[in-house]
Amino acid sequence: MGRVAHKEELLARIRDGAPLTLRQQLRLTLLLSFPAVLAQLSSVVMEYIDAAMVGSLGADAAASIGLVASSTWLFWGLCTASAIGFSVQVAHRIGASDRDGARSVLRQSLVAVTLFGVALLAIGTAVAGRLPVWLGGGPAIVRDATVYFRIFALSLPALQLNYLAGSMLRCSGNMLVPGLLNVGMCLLDVVFNALLIFPARRVCIAGCCLPIPGADMGVAGAALGTGLAAAVTAGAMLWYLWYRSSELRLAGTRGSFRLRRDTLRRALRIGLPMGAEHAVLCGAQILTTVIVAPLGAAAIAAHAFAVTVESLCYMPGHGIADAATTLVGQCLGAGRRELTRRFARITVGTGVVVMTVMGAVMYGLAPAMMGIITPDAAIRELGVAALRIEAFAEPMFAASIVAYGVFVGAGDTLVPCAMNLGSIWAVRLTLAALLAPTMGLQGVWVAMCVELCFRGAIFLVRLRRETWIKLPK
Repeated sequence: MGRVAHKEELLARIRDGAPLTLRQQLRLTLLLSFPAVLAQLSSVVMEYIDAAMVGSLGADAAASIGLVASSTWLFWGLCTASAIGFSVQVAHRIGASDRDGARSVLRQSLVAVTLFGVALLAIGTAVAGRLPVWLGGGPAIVRDATVYFRIFALSLPALQLNYLAGSMLRCSGNMLVPGLLNVGMCLLDVVFNALLIFPARRVCIAGCCLPIPGADMGVAGAALGTGLAAAVTAGAMLWYLWYRSSELRLAGTRGSFRLRRDTLRRALRIGLPMGAEHAVLCGAQILTTVIVAPLGAAAIAAHAFAVTVESLCYMPGHGIADAATTLVGQCLGAGRRELTRRFARITVGTGVVVMTVMGAVMYGLAPAMMGIITPDAAIRELGVAALRIEAFAEPMFAASIVAYGVFVGAGDTLVPCAMNLGSIWAVRLTLAALLAPTMGLQGVWVAMCVELCFRGAIFLVRLRRETWIKLPK
């Protein structure tokens, strides 16, 4: 509780215009970053668990999930963008000590993103039957890929509300509760997957055997387990936001849930470029899958597994980016330009250091990490080579991730989105298409490494120019 109280005290100093020493700035950055990193890592661990459990079913089952992975990222990203459009407004209002205004934005966001989540559900279920065929999947994996994506689409409203509630709590300065609840979601995913993927069995430990029930649903069980875990966590997150949040609690307050034009317009100004960017980026990832698909089921599975393993390395950067969004949003809401500048540099520097260390760890432990996720030797070999190529890109990848979080906190998303799009389409896809025919999967990952280094460089240039520092109106 002492750390929580100290964090609240430091955030209050931002809103009150009180000075913060460099040590206090560093401490606040760490206090906000650690729970956010924990939350991000838990979501990755959940994907890792899914991949490992399904990987034990064979290469075709693994490839069926890998085939639609980039499409699930597309829908996840759209959920995130719609939530960010409202939560950044909340951060600005809290920074300006306008709690009633922050609650008003929250009420409107609950209506808007619920409707958006239902729309995504309708789109996802409509395309599920044809999507694996469009992506070039072979007959052996199309059926499982279709089932997996359809169940995922049905869980989108729960995922949407989970993202919104977590984003609202983080932008209010509460990183701990979303972090802990996401860890709980990871644990639930393990339990649900164990019960749904595999058949009933007996597990023996130290001579003691226990019967374990199982639904024997295979790939479908992995999707259903994740959806159920997300639904339970979304309920817990919304309950805390409604009844317990010190800044945003709605219980006992009055206000309209009717959407207001100015709130929706600001949400669209912030979230629409992010959503469009993510759609195009995931289109690029889908095209990457199309480039990889002719290389065979082992390459598809290795590519998907390597992406999952690498996310253990870069998700801490996204956690620090969440802290950057909160700090920059509240500083600008309080009208503190110089403090905004300092927190931007501190968070980006922290992200680069953390992900450099994680990249080194990934390089050394790549064989063990791939070995956990799949028993197939061919898939492991391809995945290890890909991960060791990507390890060299992690420092600059960190710079782009955290700088992007800084720009989001400032409500400045259009130019960074365009930078992301230009980088991935002009550099990554061009190189991947050129290198894949001769270098195979390694060529695709060399292209990714080069592009991420380029992207980090251009983001650092924009961060230094400081054209993004604009006080909210």
